[in-house]
Amino acid sequence: MALKGLDIFKLSPKKNCKECGSPTCMAFSMKVAQGSVSIDACPYFSEDAKATLNEATAPPMKTIKVGTGDKEMALGGETVLFRHEKTFVSRTRYAVSLCNCMDDAAVEAKLAGIPKVDYERIGERMYVEMIYVNYSPEGSVEKYLDLVKKAAALDRVLILGCTDPEVAKQALELVKDSKPVLNGANASNYEAMNTVAKDAGVALGVQGADINELYDTVAALEKLGNKNLLIDAGTNSIKDAFATTVQFRRAAIKDGNRTCGYPSIVRADRLAHGNAHLQAALLSLFTMKYGSIVVVDEMTYAEALPLYGLRQNLFTDPQKPMKVEPGIYPLNGADKDSICVTTVDFALTYFVVSGELERSGVPCNLIINDAGGLSVLTSWAAGKFSANTIAKFFEEQDIAGKVNSRKLVIPGKVAVLKGELEAKLPGWEIIIAPNEAVQLVKFMKDLQA
Repeated sequence: MALKGLDIFKLSPKKNCKECGSPTCMAFSMKVAQGSVSIDACPYFSEDAKATLNEATAPPMKTIKVGTGDKEMALGGETVLFRHEKTFVSRTRYAVSLCNCMDDAAVEAKLAGIPKVDYERIGERMYVEMIYVNYSPEGSVEKYLDLVKKAAALDRVLILGCTDPEVAKQALELVKDSKPVLNGANASNYEAMNTVAKDAGVALGVQGADINELYDTVAALEKLGNKNLLIDAGTNSIKDAFATTVQFRRAAIKDGNRTCGYPSIVRADRLAHGNAHLQAALLSLFTMKYGSIVVVDEMTYAEALPLYGLRQNLFTDPQKPMKVEPGIYPLNGADKDSICVTTVDFALTYFVVSGELERSGVPCNLIINDAGGLSVLTSWAAGKFSANTIAKFFEEQDIAGKVNSRKLVIPGKVAVLKGELEAKLPGWEIIIAPNEAVQLVKFMKDLQA
């Protein structure tokens, strides 16, 4: 942070009113300096002081918001180079590319393929969030505008790849209310493109022949008062694109150069030159190395399953375990008389186990214990998922008063707890489940029979 706690305290109202949740203005100022609370939590800072502090304490990378409503997404806002230092903030988004130079059959096939990858993993929807609609002089303007309309009908955030200000203006008239990205400012057209983007109120992507021209064009747009920008990493080579994303991120975070502190767009579709295997490798590379938006030719399940898993792991806070709220989760229309199944609150465990239980079709009450967000074996080894802790949780949550069934299925990997649990939970029949969640479907059906 550019300012220390004492610097912030000097601008504070010094009322010690405690309305912000801190005992004193000094304590509040220290929290703001550490980044743990927002300056807006204090209602008495003057607007001038807020403007000064917000600028000084803002992340080195600017947060750019695109899309609207439930499709709104934040890009950038990062504060570290490596996830283990603190956490990454805004996850990489993926876009499928379309172009008005494509024939109608190819366009229709791509539009039909985009919604096919859409599933849930650990409570997060995995799907193609954006569509990159590229304008080529080889195709007609009318076809491009028609393509923009078709892409908009899929209800994704659009990126309009267009370097012609007049065509860009016409395209934005069709979709500007959905807050797309206009990607097409360069050294020769940035003034005109800046006007088009600002008039439409959308983020502007900046391109350059090399990293130096890119930086100079961004700086020129900043002088025009536009800081709603994204950086296009270019298509010269994989090496150059990689150097651009890494060097801009490093310059922003390590050197405090805010002209470099903007989210990036990576054209993996162009860099891969039609090689699907290379494109998959580039998707992984730029998810880890600072691509805010990565554009691909298409997204298949073969690419999506490992890729979205990688992204989800990368963009979770390493200081906070992925956990769900402990409690009772009725599945398949379960009531008080349905059999009980228990496991830990580790999110991955919950979603895998609950998914298999739902597939079985057997009504059951899934009881999630407070195990600190750890997996079954890890929490058992740490003493957080033991006969004592399970019995204590059952007592605190009054499980016996909420369900009538006295059959309790425990994970097979902690079968050793059966005897202790029967002693701690008198009247309960402890049943040992299989070791693997995938075996639960047959197990539950056999149990019901």
